[in-house]
Amino acid sequence: MIDDDEYEPLPPRRPLFRRKRVLIPLAVLLVIAAIFLALRTPDTDRDAMIAKYGGPDASFAAGPAGQRIHYRDQGRRDGRTIVLLHGSNSSLQTWEPLVKRLGSDYRIVTLDLPGHGLTGGTPDKDYSAAGMIAAVDVVAAKLGLDHFILSGNSMGGWVAWRYALAEPGRVDALLLLDAAGMPLRKGEKAPESNLGFRLLKNPVGRWLAGQITPRSLVEKSLRQSVAKTSIVDDAMVDRYWELLRFPGNREATALRATLDREPAMADRIGEIKVPVLILFGKQDRLINPSAALTFHDRIAGSEVVLLDDVGHLPMEEAPDATAMTIADFLTRRLAPPSPLPAAPEKR
Repeated sequence: MIDDDEYEPLPPRRPLFRRKRVLIPLAVLLVIAAIFLALRTPDTDRDAMIAKYGGPDASFAAGPAGQRIHYRDQGRRDGRTIVLLHGSNSSLQTWEPLVKRLGSDYRIVTLDLPGHGLTGGTPDKDYSAAGMIAAVDVVAAKLGLDHFILSGNSMGGWVAWRYALAEPGRVDALLLLDAAGMPLRKGEKAPESNLGFRLLKNPVGRWLAGQITPRSLVEKSLRQSVAKTSIVDDAMVDRYWELLRFPGNREATALRATLDREPAMADRIGEIKVPVLILFGKQDRLINPSAALTFHDRIAGSEVVLLDDVGHLPMEEAPDATAMTIADFLTRRLAPPSPLPAAPEKR
């Protein structure tokens, strides 16, 4: 017989609904974690990407802040030099159609800006205008370029006109192709942009873009950036997708999205005195084509060309028209280069 005084009752069982309140959220978290791990896209392999997109003769210029800037030096060695700067999340390959069309008359230097292409993330993580300008100077020093024609598309156009303000004595002419950096005109709305850039506008989107970068997202963003979608083939999508995941590039993309672009600098653009060509695609959906008129209004003596049925990448969408426009402008606006001194006669 058990004495009631010695009996210790078992603790009451936890109600089922209380256990569910713990288990269900835990299960949801596990499912989310599993989905995240399944979708997460890692960085590409540095050496494999250099082999694929740089080749055995890939050239790099070392900078004082630890930069390793990937560049190409092509075209006519005794011709005037044109330095071409690509746009955000792009790479120097975007200029190859112009290299083919202008290289017989000009020496053409292209480079992957910090946080892009085979340059990748830089140790100083400086992706501001100053950091981009420093990269141009690193390559110019490596090649012994004292002055040159400077051109840029989109973000690269912003870097180009900022460079012309910072180092006016080194720029012979400025070519702005769907360039960034001008304020909206009165009554204008910002363009819709593409899916990739819209994701970068909020912190969660930036974090996700650094972890999950599906190829389909890159393809859709490219197609939303151009009017001639026929140029967006598998090779182009692979190049953008793989180089975006080159070590350091996704982090750089997120950091650039939070940078102060120093909009007040646009008020100084009238200080540029060299010949300026402003070329835009009429169907640009990333930068309002009316920005071409804003550049023109603020830069005395500048010329504007608007291309029909062309979007944000005129050098790839309409390379013939773009190259002919550039060649005509430079022929008219720049004096012929001084001939190289004759070599002394051997006796």
